[in-house]
Amino acid sequence: MMEESSGKKKEIYTYQAPWCIFGLAWSQQSRFRLAIGSFIEEYTNRIQIVQRNQETNSLEKLAEFNHPYPPTKIMWLPGPKDSRGVDYLATTGDYLRIYKVGADGTVEEPPVLLNNNSKSEYCAPLTSFDWNETDPNMLGTSSIDTTCTIWDRERGVATTQLIAHDKEVYDIAFAQGKNVFASVGADGSARLFDLRNLEHSTITYESEGFQPLLRVAWNKLDPNFIATILADSNKTIILDIRMPSTPVSTLSAHTAAVNSVAWAPHSPCHICTGSDDKSALIWDLKTMPKPITDPILAYNAEDPINQLEWSAAQPEWVAIAFNRKMQVLRV
Repeated sequence: MMEESSGKKKEIYTYQAPWCIFGLAWSQQSRFRLAIGSFIEEYTNRIQIVQRNQETNSLEKLAEFNHPYPPTKIMWLPGPKDSRGVDYLATTGDYLRIYKVGADGTVEEPPVLLNNNSKSEYCAPLTSFDWNETDPNMLGTSSIDTTCTIWDRERGVATTQLIAHDKEVYDIAFAQGKNVFASVGADGSARLFDLRNLEHSTITYESEGFQPLLRVAWNKLDPNFIATILADSNKTIILDIRMPSTPVSTLSAHTAAVNSVAWAPHSPCHICTGSDDKSALIWDLKTMPKPITDPILAYNAEDPINQLEWSAAQPEWVAIAFNRKMQVLRV
């Protein structure tokens, strides 16, 4: 599908990190700027900010800083560009942290740390978070303590905390707008919440045998559809929230566990999945609910793909992370 070339229209950029990469995120403010986070089994982990050098036509490190524990997720501030070139980077791990990043890639320390339980010396690790695109002052985190928390960034406080699942919550994703979000977790359910009415939630899907659901991704261009992946499964489940309980499609061309899923930011019917089988697959879903057996594009990496992100600002590029390498692929 894609070949690395030194020609003018480069199709693949490869960046080598000094550690295994887990966190991965595209900036929407600066072209070809990404953040990557380490997975090191000790307290001190690292985050690097990487950007394409237009003169050398290669990815280079702009900044690096310490992070307590491996970041479970990294995201840049969504939305329109800041005229001053200032950007913000959020991470989860033990807490939710927000870093200010200058136009030149320098990171201001310390970050803003959001903590809902300052009276205790212990904290329940955060598994993931999402940054609301409609209201970038709002973030939502998921935790192993069964809760989801909605945060007010400017005030630095939690506005809502709710018990979302019966077991650990592994991921959270906002729909369009700022009221509805989905979560998935170890109890095998995908649930929908509306911040205007938190007395009720909708279980939109429960996996067979209550197999844990690891990730949830909301289609921002057709908000009737969400995608989720199961623990240790080669399947990606596509759900139509108008028809709860039964998947509208199951994508099962991978030959090993799927680790990451991302909807195309510019097309309502394309989605990309990354797997332990070392492949990233792009699917065309417009024939749903007819069965979709084969992807339309495939890329084979050198190692199992831990993470992938489709660039919202530059939708012709997808970034994947495997072992110590990040590759940016033109699609």
